[in-house]
Amino acid sequence: MEFKKIGRKWKTLAGITISMFFIYLAFRQVSFSQMLLALGRVNYWYLLPVLAVIALSLVLRSLRWHYLLAPLQKVKIGGLFSSLTIGYMANTFLPAHLGEFVRAWHLQKKTGIAASSIFATIVMERLIDVFSLLLLLAVSLMVFPFPDWVQKSGAGMLALVAALSALLLWMKKYQLKTTTLSARLLRLLPASMAAKIKGLLEQFLNGVTALQRPVHYLAVGVLSMLIWVCYILTIQLLFLAFAFTSGYQLPWSAALVVTVVTTISLVVPSSPGYVGSFHYLCQLALGLFAIPKGPALSYAFVLHAVSVYPLFFLGLFILAREKLSLKSLREENVHAFDH
Repeated sequence: MEFKKIGRKWKTLAGITISMFFIYLAFRQVSFSQMLLALGRVNYWYLLPVLAVIALSLVLRSLRWHYLLAPLQKVKIGGLFSSLTIGYMANTFLPAHLGEFVRAWHLQKKTGIAASSIFATIVMERLIDVFSLLLLLAVSLMVFPFPDWVQKSGAGMLALVAALSALLLWMKKYQLKTTTLSARLLRLLPASMAAKIKGLLEQFLNGVTALQRPVHYLAVGVLSMLIWVCYILTIQLLFLAFAFTSGYQLPWSAALVVTVVTTISLVVPSSPGYVGSFHYLCQLALGLFAIPKGPALSYAFVLHAVSVYPLFFLGLFILAREKLSLKSLREENVHAFDH
């Protein structure tokens, strides 16, 4: 237990360090007067449709998760929406996407499905997200000359997704071989710990399942497309709020490009709440369209705030309604993977 506490402290410290580094990069050579001027010119009424689009994206994500979970158990969309929101809320203060474990723990409490099996569906969901992002990147490359670092990031993510997908398919197809091999590798550990890890692996592989019906694959594909349309629309609506579209003569592809670049900060382990990394990459993306660093950083702060903090407070509301607490997220979710 003491080891786990030390591990969590190191993860938190690493997250804060990452945030500080990217915040330094974002604020370097920035005119604060430009930032304030840009914030003062924003038409904040646009935040209402932005929030509506973000809410719609959550509903679509919940519906897609419903199809991924259906082979294990049919779960109501409302329950999935609650677990999804609480997971997003936890990501605002936990590093390295640990909110995904919180999401699995919360849904386990509601449904009784093994947390490891639920987590397998979340891994599949993230693979779909990254694959969709790579498709968007491929489309973007046709209309915009990305810098080398974006293309290299895309190539790296493609290699990672391909390797992880192949590994999951192999482990599922040869599940007996996988458990036998894991048992050999775990011999050096205490018997109780080895048995626990072996059980978690089996539960995880149980969650890696084919969808119930062929039409569900189409549904998941369409929902994934609509989710990304929501993200691009969010970017575009904020362009209008900041008057960037007319002020900097942004092409139609700008929202697509900014979506691709900023999402890179979300699909890799990063600081809690993506503070710093998100802002810097958003600033870089807007800089590709000759938007000055000050207004670009102001835009990044508003986009981050409207994307993160409403979900944080909604998650707190759901926790309070279910008589749970932030402390329970830190302590109890770990035990969900002990059974």
